[in-house]
Amino acid sequence: MTAPNLFEQQASNRRRSFWLVAGFIIFFAWVGFGGDAGLYLETRDAPAGSYHHFIPFIGIVVTLIAGGVCWYSWKNGANRVLWATGAWEVIEPADDDQRRLVNVVEEMAIAAGLPKPRVWVVPDSDPNAFATGIDPRRASIAVTEGLLRTLNREELQGVVAHEMSHVRNFDTRLMTLLAGMVGAIALMSDGLGRMLRGGVRIGAGRGGGGGGGKSGKDSSPVGLIILVIWALTLIIAPVISRLLQVAVSRKREYLADATAAQLTRNPGALAAALEKLAAASEPTRSITNGAAHLCIVDPTSNRFSEREGVLGDILASHPPIAQRVIRLKGMAYQQAKRESPPAAAAS
Repeated sequence: MTAPNLFEQQASNRRRSFWLVAGFIIFFAWVGFGGDAGLYLETRDAPAGSYHHFIPFIGIVVTLIAGGVCWYSWKNGANRVLWATGAWEVIEPADDDQRRLVNVVEEMAIAAGLPKPRVWVVPDSDPNAFATGIDPRRASIAVTEGLLRTLNREELQGVVAHEMSHVRNFDTRLMTLLAGMVGAIALMSDGLGRMLRGGVRIGAGRGGGGGGGKSGKDSSPVGLIILVIWALTLIIAPVISRLLQVAVSRKREYLADATAAQLTRNPGALAAALEKLAAASEPTRSITNGAAHLCIVDPTSNRFSEREGVLGDILASHPPIAQRVIRLKGMAYQQAKRESPPAAAAS
C-alpha cells in the first residue's frame, strides 16, 4: 500500500465519521419531529378539552439526546467498549505472556510509525482481539487471555499488526462511533416500541360525545401517513444500523490483513493465527454483539460468518476466515517467489 493510498483511506474514514454523526442526528431529528408532526395533524381538529399537540417537545428532546450520544461516543465510547468486555490494562506485565504482548505492541507501533497504544487483556478463554479509540494518540489494543495462550510470537505479531492497521487507518474512530450509536438506536427503538404497544390515546374527547367541533374519529390522512412512516422507521432502524455496522467492518478487514502483512513482512503468520482463531469452538462471551465489528474475527456463534455471497454479506460482521487465509497465503507465496534466489542459468 502506497503512502498516498494510506492518506486517502484516512481521509475517507474521517469523512465517513463526520457523515455518520450527521446522519445519526438527522435520523433522530426525523424520529422526534416526525412524531411531533404526526401528533399535531392528528390532534389539531380534536374536540375542545382533548389533547392538542402544539409544542414539538419530542423532536427537541430526541435531537438533544442524539447530540449527547454522539458527544459521549466520541469522548467515552472506547472506554465503555473496554469496560463492557471486563478488560483490564497491562501497566506492569505480570508474566511472560504479558511481557511478550507488550513487546509485540511496541514493535508494531514502531513499524507502523504510531504512538504505542494502551494494552488491555480481556478475561475470556476464546482467542480474539480488537482495537478501539478515536485517534492513534488515544488508541487501545485488547486481546483475550485465550489469544495469549493460543498464539506464538509471530502469530501474535500478525494479530497486533492487524489491529494496529485499524488504528493507523482511523477505522477505530468509525467503528467505535458505530458501536455507541448502534446501541443507542436499539435502545430508542425498544423504548418507543414499548410506548406504541402500550397504546397512546390521541384526540379522544373527555365527554360522552355530541359536543361541538369535529369528532375525534375524523383523523387527518396526512397525520396517519406520517405516523405510519414514523412507526416503520422505528421498526427498521435497528436492522439498517446493523447492516451499516456489518458493511463497515467487512470492507476493512481485508485491508487490515494486507496492512498487517506489510508491517510484519510475514503474511503466513497472520494466516496461521486466523486458522487457530477459526478452530476455536466457543464464542467470545465477554464481547457483545454491539462491539462484534471491532474484533479481528466474529466473536459470536454466527453461522453465517463463514458463508460467501449475499447472506454472508448481509448477516455476518466479518468476511469468511477461509477467504482471508487464502489471500494471505497468496501474499506469502508471492513474497517467497520474490525472495527466492534465481535459478542457476542453464549452461
